[in-house]
Amino acid sequence: MEEKGATMATILDGKAHADRMLEEVRLQVEARLAKGLRAPALAVVLVGEDPASQVYVRNKGAACGRVGIRSLEFRLASDTPQAEVDGLIDRLNADPTVDGILVQLPLPKGLDAKRALHRISPAKDVDGFHPMNQGLLLEGLPGLRPCTPTACMSLLAHHGLALKGLRAVVLGRSEIVGKPMALMLLEQHATVTIAHSRTRDLPAVCREADLLVAAVGQPGLVEGSWVKPGAVVLDVGINRVVDLALGERIFAAEPRKLEVLRTKGAVLCGDVRFGEAMEVASAVTPVPGGVGPLTIAGLLLNTLTACEAQGR
Repeated sequence: MEEKGATMATILDGKAHADRMLEEVRLQVEARLAKGLRAPALAVVLVGEDPASQVYVRNKGAACGRVGIRSLEFRLASDTPQAEVDGLIDRLNADPTVDGILVQLPLPKGLDAKRALHRISPAKDVDGFHPMNQGLLLEGLPGLRPCTPTACMSLLAHHGLALKGLRAVVLGRSEIVGKPMALMLLEQHATVTIAHSRTRDLPAVCREADLLVAAVGQPGLVEGSWVKPGAVVLDVGINRVVDLALGERIFAAEPRKLEVLRTKGAVLCGDVRFGEAMEVASAVTPVPGGVGPLTIAGLLLNTLTACEAQGR
């Protein structure tokens, strides 16, 4: 790791690392085209009009264009029946020109997200959520792995953090981030604790971590006092705060963010109180600009990997 400065932690720039990852994908796609092979293709299924999902899908499409991956968008109305969603996934599974399939979450009420995700062919499951891919990860075998933890591991490797023997705490137990992140850290010989809302004395558990990964979706939950001096903190949460009273409490060490909340009525933040953590940790990811951009880069890397595995 880069050494901590005199008073403040190093900011781990996820956007800069995502740019490096995307450039590598672009070069590999370019090499495929030079050999006369087709460009990889990512199909995104968006059901309904969720504003955040609209933004995510637009960002994914822009990133695809940047690296030469074909972006295919399938937009369905919010009242689309489950059978129609299933049928679309089946058609994409059968299409040899589609390498990756992503069903944008959350799905509208009445649709079964797990049913849709499990219907995607494991070979095209670029989110890494299918039980078969999760099982391959559990056994330490090659397969498509969840994008966010994969990208987090890439960021840690880039900054030279030695994980062997390191005490890691993963705060959150979702199949999307928490559980796969813990498995990937175990794979690199870290000693891992998974903590969650029912963990006894949660602050004390977090203070044991040389590496703290926060992925619970609660704005500003992790206070600076929860962070072990010199620890590395990866903040996976991305939350929109509109409550001024909450902002005044969690942004006490971030006057600029508090000012944005006061003037614009909303601000993005992570699960960690960034300003407080910066005074204690050795390195911290910001929100926005930290783990978020890495997730899209990991998705496109998975799409390229899935394409290469098809041999077409």
